[in-house]
Amino acid sequence: MKKFRALLVSKTETGQRAEFVDWTEDQLMPGNVTIRVSHSSMNYKDGLAVTGKGPIIRQFPLIPGIDIAGKVISSSDARYKAGDDVVLGGWGVGEGHHGGFAQVARVKGDWLVPLPKGFKPEDAMAVGVAGFTSMLCVMALEEQGVKPEQGDILVTGSAGGVGSVAIMLLAKLGYKVAASTRRMNEADFLRGLGATSIVDAAEFNTPVKPLAKARWAGAVDSVGSVTLANILSQIVPEGSVAACGLAQGMDLPTSVAPFILRGVRLIGINSVTTPFPKRLATWERLARDLDMAKLHTLTTTVGLSDVPRVAEDIVAGKTRGRVVVDINK
Repeated sequence: MKKFRALLVSKTETGQRAEFVDWTEDQLMPGNVTIRVSHSSMNYKDGLAVTGKGPIIRQFPLIPGIDIAGKVISSSDARYKAGDDVVLGGWGVGEGHHGGFAQVARVKGDWLVPLPKGFKPEDAMAVGVAGFTSMLCVMALEEQGVKPEQGDILVTGSAGGVGSVAIMLLAKLGYKVAASTRRMNEADFLRGLGATSIVDAAEFNTPVKPLAKARWAGAVDSVGSVTLANILSQIVPEGSVAACGLAQGMDLPTSVAPFILRGVRLIGINSVTTPFPKRLATWERLARDLDMAKLHTLTTTVGLSDVPRVAEDIVAGKTRGRVVVDINK
């Protein structure tokens, strides 16, 4: 059986080890669609998985990579046939099921969507789970009635994958965006994405008041913990926060005050198991509302061999925007 290249993470006595291996299809996990992977992407979760600096991988050994784009090799799912271009993000791939950092993947057809119209595989991976999550956050704010004329929208982790795409989407839709970052030297980059103001993330890493001065009509938060708690205390009456990440931690040291005294709404965003109809609708919105030319300017492409190095950088906060992985480089 023909071999293919993969990045495999194994458990060791002192932690875990990531190494490149030659594998065959019979070593892959069960699934009804086999894909020739052309591209993947690097997300914060991928960085944690590859470096072992977060408990992301649930089964060892495992091929990480939560994003997949490629062509179907074979399928017993009637919805897909050999040669179809497909995209996958989420569903525990790269965490408990072999993921996209390999030249071949086998997955369940239920996890796939056809490559969205107007996207190349590398474009879809420039969006990836991060951009998909950003769109879900923006849609959640819209569903809660947050309108551009109501005030500024705060975006945390703004130089990262979710934050950078969220700024682009919100700006194009007419919102004024305040970009929160701990890297103030990225101010020009963030304004180029569409941010109208820059806020030092340190402002949200202070002791939490039950209620603080109302500043934001809404927020997209990928940080969690004390940052999210402070943001909730600063949302205007009837405002909303879309929460999608926990880079700072899973805790939330807040009180009920923002919710019962200002009617603040906290909306949790689950991009992992989003139902198929909503996935399609979200990709349609991305095709309509995302400036692909601008996305390309904040996208870096690396080869599969670069993944371990980039994983260290992304966890250390040294990357910005989106990182696409060309699996065959």
